[in-house]
Amino acid sequence: MPPGTSPQAPTPRRSELRVLVAVLAGVVLAAGGLAFALAGPGTGQAQPVRPAGVASDVPASLAALMQLSPVPSHAAPGFTLTDQDGRTVSLSDFAGRAVVLEFMDSHCTDICPIISQEFVDAYHDLGPRAADVVFVAVNVNPFHAGVADVAAFTHEHRLDTVPSWHFVTGPIDRLQEVWDRYGVTVDAPGPSADVVHSSFVYFVDPTGHERYLGSPGEEHRADGEAYLPGNQIAAWGRGIAAVSESMLGRS
Repeated sequence: MPPGTSPQAPTPRRSELRVLVAVLAGVVLAAGGLAFALAGPGTGQAQPVRPAGVASDVPASLAALMQLSPVPSHAAPGFTLTDQDGRTVSLSDFAGRAVVLEFMDSHCTDICPIISQEFVDAYHDLGPRAADVVFVAVNVNPFHAGVADVAAFTHEHRLDTVPSWHFVTGPIDRLQEVWDRYGVTVDAPGPSADVVHSSFVYFVDPTGHERYLGSPGEEHRADGEAYLPGNQIAAWGRGIAAVSESMLGRS
């Protein structure tokens, strides 16, 4: 380091930024709980605290459920991969439309089927605006990375009822590049095991810029089976639709 210069703080990696966003979302939710506690009995039901920077047309209750947080506005990392129908798909293909982006295990029996149902619900909740929203998942399973794998998952979980659904996959090195660029960690212990990976929903606006980050949730039964109460799955669908519409602008 040259004399007289001050040390510079390192630039945070995208994965570190994701952790920071998740922590801040938790602080907001904790603040909402404190507000309810301070209100005391007899004051009526407390309203959820809206995270700063979340559009006013996204209901605060849904923003809280989704742990929705705004992210620094920068271009979402591009990629070109192959979807469940064997078509070449690039993120840039969806310019002018809102993109709901996830990373899914094509052999998953845990949280990914829950998120799949939320996407199907969101598509129906969008109504006439559905044509302006694209749902995309990037495969995180290196052992099941073929087109047939993402096609089978798509069919099994009724995602083929969503016309704008794309479950994309490709060579492992190219998938790894996309995971890294989005700060997604992947631990794939074997071909018959669920892949442990970062689970976020990324909301990309029609200009191709990241706008929000959501954190899907799940619960587990005594036997370890993942589930989420139906009302929460439905609420997530409404939330995804509301966030997408907010990025499009209502007309």
